[in-house]
Amino acid sequence: MATVNLKKREVEIKIVYYGPGRCGKTTNLQYIFQHSRRHMLDEMVSIKTKGDLTLFFDFVPMGLGTIKGCEVRVQLYTVPGQAKYASTRKLVLKGADGVVFVADSMRVRHEQNIESLKDMAQNLKEYGINIFQFPVVMQWNKRDLAEAGVPLMSIEEMDRCYNRQLKAPAFPASAATGAGVNDTLKTALVLTLRSVRRQAGWE
Repeated sequence: MATVNLKKREVEIKIVYYGPGRCGKTTNLQYIFQHSRRHMLDEMVSIKTKGDLTLFFDFVPMGLGTIKGCEVRVQLYTVPGQAKYASTRKLVLKGADGVVFVADSMRVRHEQNIESLKDMAQNLKEYGINIFQFPVVMQWNKRDLAEAGVPLMSIEEMDRCYNRQLKAPAFPASAATGAGVNDTLKTALVLTLRSVRRQAGWE
């Protein structure tokens, strides 16, 4: 839930990047941090394992102007994708105002995508949130691997498998090159800010 501090005239929102391990969540945030420095309020924080996988979260604080005279601050987090970090994923998701689900386009990662999407929906449900009434953006990441001959699911397949019921905005992307990263984030921000304004009665 967004934090509104009327005394300081600040609104703080939280967007969480969710998805299976090695799908590109951290790479998304690294690209955003490196190419949006004018919006950054602080440095990017990463807590990683020995294998360089994100253990807890990446945190990128951003400033995005004002709403109703209140300064808007955005916190971007990622969750660890590995199955053994289920409790950590749920903890990081707590208080989220919107989510970006990053699916791995590699065909061999289909089952992991499904498991992660179900995990996200269940965690939201346990926090009393209906995923169908929550700001969600889908990203079909690693589209650039097609050039290397890696078997990928088609965009149509991914829409059908992961987004048929949700019908969330979805973007093909390559977090490694930056393709689709900004479009994903911009849409997530628009949906989340719209939701926050509605909840606060500012529309």
